[in-house]
Amino acid sequence: MSDIQDLIDALVKFRDERDWAQFHDSKNLATAIGIEAAELNELFLWKTIRESEGVDRERIKEELADVIAYALMLAHKHGIDVKEAVLEKIAKNAAKYPVEKAKGTAAKYTDL
Repeated sequence: MSDIQDLIDALVKFRDERDWAQFHDSKNLATAIGIEAAELNELFLWKTIRESEGVDRERIKEELADVIAYALMLAHKHGIDVKEAVLEKIAKNAAKYPVEKAKGTAAKYTDL
């Protein structure tokens, strides 16, 4: 079994022990991802780049775990293989951002 599936299984067990599946519809899971991502962003709000690199690692870890957990639960709900989805996205991005055009630039693929 994969590490990702182990995480999903642990999350489902946690959720089911509390009878929370009733709240885990697609809309609420997607909304929770956005809210938790905003909480992660808040850690960096109004900080300089230098200050942002000094944000407490434990706080980053906690908020990032929330984002990942809800993302895994949404993927699980829709039968999406997370590893496959990420690898497919990397391949799509590789086509949009070929190394010879994208290396060292943050330009969007339409501007390369």
